[in-house]
Amino acid sequence: MASCSGDCSNCSSKGSCNEIPKCKLNDRSSIKKIICILSGKGGVGKSFVTSSLAVSLSRRGYSVGILDADVTGPSIPKAFGIKEKAYGEDNLIYPLISKTGIKIMSANCLLEDDSDPIIWRGSLLSNLVKQFYEDVLWEDLDYLLIDMPPGTGDITLTIFQSLPIDDLIIVTSPQDLVSLIVTKALKMAEMMKINVLGVIENMSYLICPECEHKIYMFGESHLEEFSKNLHFNILARLPLNSENTKKMDEGNVEDVKIEELNEAVEQIIK
Repeated sequence: MASCSGDCSNCSSKGSCNEIPKCKLNDRSSIKKIICILSGKGGVGKSFVTSSLAVSLSRRGYSVGILDADVTGPSIPKAFGIKEKAYGEDNLIYPLISKTGIKIMSANCLLEDDSDPIIWRGSLLSNLVKQFYEDVLWEDLDYLLIDMPPGTGDITLTIFQSLPIDDLIIVTSPQDLVSLIVTKALKMAEMMKINVLGVIENMSYLICPECEHKIYMFGESHLEEFSKNLHFNILARLPLNSENTKKMDEGNVEDVKIEELNEAVEQIIK
């Protein structure tokens, strides 16, 4: 390979030397729509929202898969109670299938011990996620939901540049710091030309079991005002529900029903 002089004016690779090659789905799979679920920081319930959206779409009769791109903190298999390990054949990886037929691929599906950490550098993590897209036998999916890692790092950049993403949903919580974090995620999506369906605010409030009034644990959200300034849609505000959290921890996320997600689902299937 010729050395680079730093002068792009007469270079045959001008404008393409830093491009990441586009991923190609295997011949035995087809995906109609890919939705990324992203949070600017951890701990806001992104994986819970991803799982719940997948369950809601599946209940409507759509074929759904989840690609768990949060490689160093995978939680999707646990939410669905999946303990089996994935296996490969004919250069393809077979995803795990949940009780209701949702196809799942995650780093934890490959580890002998779920508690083993994956201590890899960013390029290896990104390559693994690309392999999850290219080499997994997804077959025919209406929707593939990608549970993104928190933040705007290497894996997120690789996915945005190399996968044919249709839409992005941002998950947040009501704390004031979130305005800055959501702004960063929105700006990244704009720079990468990724369409943002909207924002889901998780842990917005708690319903009092005695009087059924809403209790705002983090103070009332400023999301409405924030959305007008930055021109994004509010898809849902989800309550903090200990029963739903318990079901997810026990591997029974498919038993969770969240009516507040109906608008988000309608936007996905438009």
